[in-house]
Amino acid sequence: MAKGDKINFSTPSGFPEFLPSEKRLELYLLDIIRRVFESYGFTPIETPAVERLEVLQAKGNQGDNIIYGIDPILPPNRQAERDKSGETGSEARALKFDQTVPLAAYIARHLNELTFPFARYQMDVVFRGERAKDGRFRQFRQCDIDVVARRELSLLYDAQMPAIITEIFEAINIGDFLIRINNRKVLTGFFKSVGIAENQIKSCIGIVDTLEKIGETKVKQDLEKEGILAEQAQNIIDFIKIDGSVDEILDKLKHLAENLSETEQLILGVTELETVIAGVRNLGVAENRFCIDLSIARGLDYYTGTVYETTLLGHEALGSICSGGRYEELVGVFLGEKMPGVGISIGLTRLISRLLKAGILSTLAATPAQVMVVNMQEDLMPTYLKVSQHLRQAGINVITNFDKRPLGKQFQLADKQGIQFCVIIGSEEAATQKSSLKDLKTGEQVEVLLVDLAEEVKKRLIY
Repeated sequence: MAKGDKINFSTPSGFPEFLPSEKRLELYLLDIIRRVFESYGFTPIETPAVERLEVLQAKGNQGDNIIYGIDPILPPNRQAERDKSGETGSEARALKFDQTVPLAAYIARHLNELTFPFARYQMDVVFRGERAKDGRFRQFRQCDIDVVARRELSLLYDAQMPAIITEIFEAINIGDFLIRINNRKVLTGFFKSVGIAENQIKSCIGIVDTLEKIGETKVKQDLEKEGILAEQAQNIIDFIKIDGSVDEILDKLKHLAENLSETEQLILGVTELETVIAGVRNLGVAENRFCIDLSIARGLDYYTGTVYETTLLGHEALGSICSGGRYEELVGVFLGEKMPGVGISIGLTRLISRLLKAGILSTLAATPAQVMVVNMQEDLMPTYLKVSQHLRQAGINVITNFDKRPLGKQFQLADKQGIQFCVIIGSEEAATQKSSLKDLKTGEQVEVLLVDLAEEVKKRLIY
């Protein structure tokens, strides 16, 4: 760099950076999500940010969305170090684009150390090489849970997922939401029953999955471009538009299966869907929190059964705020045995960005401190330190102001950071073991004995 050249220190496009108030909101939401996950027995794990490219491409290839990379080429003086390690500079690796494929590799690597069904949660950052735009990032945090079993996995695990989603979003208090449930076997079974060729089903599911983005007319056009007859395309549109209550849709699906040929997979999908819905109800999820939506397909290749998408009512343009589903073969790709799983994912970084912009969420105060002990005079600093520690030991978050400045400036500093209380101790207060407690929210100021200060702050914090 030539002398005088300026360094470009702007954030790389698509890689988010948080102010303290935003990061505190993220941590607050992570804590809620973690508590709900753990209440259902999910345990935390961590997988590498970087995986072998062949692992990430094993199933559900993300194509251009993978951020590629290779092992760094070491300088000549460290060449022997690389040779000794057995690593090669040309070994293709990439940043993980989700948590599910790395989970499958993780299970394969630790098969004999885990207990099954294995229920894990992970709240790490993932990376996608997509075009950065509003609400879309190249690096973002996903909060995932999955349950994986050997050979068989009860459909009641599928039923648990809407219960978990409901608890999380009710705790966050973001308004009314709807968990839309479907089963991929219902879709593939219907496609087969109306004569869609096996090799066309995958592309049909991908097209159906774009319905909300492109509309019915474009979906029909795209189906016909794939070689689907106009009559078949219309049958698909009519099918995914079937509506009504949960029980009405199940009845319509059963009736439809009675009047079509080759409906074995369709009937299996309907039976699974019925079992999941019964489980959701038994778990106490309110009827207005879930529905059956036959247009929900989930585009990733590895989903094979139940699929979910969650919509925030009144803010449908935000897209799905939590999604997932069941897969049968993902882990088996690495182990060669049947290991079914089911999971959901919350793209938390994207969700926070969208909800803040929509005014549904607000950032938190810039600091977790609830009290500032102001600096009235330097010779009283030992008293300020003792009072600060006394408050902390009572479970109160405290900032001690070490810099002496005008009292009004100290109040402004506390208020700017969202600190509610200031503790004021001058010579007279110190001599009588008292303090003045100022509530910056109400402007009220009261005199409190130092011995009672912690309890007074706690009492007023409830306010």
